[in-house]
Amino acid sequence: MIWTLRIFFMGVLVTMLLATSWASHACALWKTPEALVTHPWFIATLFDCYFGFLTFFTWVCYKETAWAARLAWLVAILLLGNIAMSVYMLITLFRLPATASLEQVLLRSPK
Repeated sequence: MIWTLRIFFMGVLVTMLLATSWASHACALWKTPEALVTHPWFIATLFDCYFGFLTFFTWVCYKETAWAARLAWLVAILLLGNIAMSVYMLITLFRLPATASLEQVLLRSPK
């Protein structure tokens, strides 16, 4: 299971880096047409996306006990989205042995 998750999140990271690089080269973010950024579905999708980020962040708050780490991950997730989330998951997954259970991934490590 751990190897499957590692491969999945590596795929997410690589795909997001490629898609973001491609989009950045095709058009600067600040040159997004006004008709797009004011469209109701664009706005609804942004709300959906950022509430998903904040939902993931609540789990990060549970896993991380230091406020500095929580704040750093909040900023990273809000600025980089799924790139930061996949990095967090990869760090979590590579800290565990390949034989770890899903509970060890999801639950806070005992201190």
